[in-house]
Amino acid sequence: MSTQELFVQQFARLFHHYREALSPEQEQENASENPSLEDDNNRLVAAARLAILELETNVYTQDDRRRYFAKPGEAEWGC
Repeated sequence: MSTQELFVQQFARLFHHYREALSPEQEQENASENPSLEDDNNRLVAAARLAILELETNVYTQDDRRRYFAKPGEAEWGC
């Protein structure tokens, strides 16, 4: 699986998660039967931003973890 395919799958999973989290609950949705298109678009944009932010954060966290370890054969031993 290519890195691009992996990114797309992770993004889709996170986008779906955040879209559901930002959507109004069933009771609220029934109360306002006609949610505005603008509100729906704002929720979708917010979900996309949160998904991208989480993906970026995970990349930086992984880079920070790798920074503290020497590459094989480069470690200095001794006191």
